Amino acid sequence: MVYDILIVGGGVAGVSCALVLGSAHKKSFVTDKKIAIIAHQKTSSLQEALFNNAYGIPAGTLGADLLASSLEHLTQLYPHIDQIEGEKVFKIEGTAPHFTVHTNKNTYTCRALVLAIGYSNTFDIDGLMPYVAPHPKAVAEKQRIYLRNQDHLVADGIYVAGTLAGWRSQLAIAAGSGAAVATDVLTLWNNGIDAQSHDKR
Repeated sequence: MVYDILIVGGGVAGVSCALVLGSAHKKSFVTDKKIAIIAHQKTSSLQEALFNNAYGIPAGTLGADLLASSLEHLTQLYPHIDQIEGEKVFKIEGTAPHFTVHTNKNTYTCRALVLAIGYSNTFDIDGLMPYVAPHPKAVAEKQRIYLRNQDHLVADGIYVAGTLAGWRSQLAIAAGSGAAVATDVLTLWNNGIDAQSHDKR
């Protein structure tokens, strides 16, 4: 199978991106699209988080609980999105629209991808290292990194979201970044005509 979009990262930015893409499944230009998310969460900064200041999230919510519930939310509402768990990406080859993504267990092909993993300096995905640079908004001593991008676009067919896109580590910022990438992808699929996905009654 060739995925139209493969999201790498099951944290806030990645799942936010997946939720917006999933919610657009009834649009004519999305109905035939194949979407997947590699939901590796072990190294997510949310594992140790406690939320009291995040919009729409009850005070005292643990990040680890949010990680689990967000994937369940995605499963319940948008089961057509393939969730790939327990795998970590270590190499990306090719150019748009022919990418090969290698994990520790499998190989996947996709037309485009979204990188939505953390900004730790342990980042080591072969094929993306030329885009790595010091994070512009993080404390220098922490040695955080980001992928150089123009409005979330790293290169043709490669998007980045969340802290890895150069944003600060706030849940609302990461969620918005992931949603922004999703709307850019939807616009691309809609032949360049602005596209969003809103839930309505």
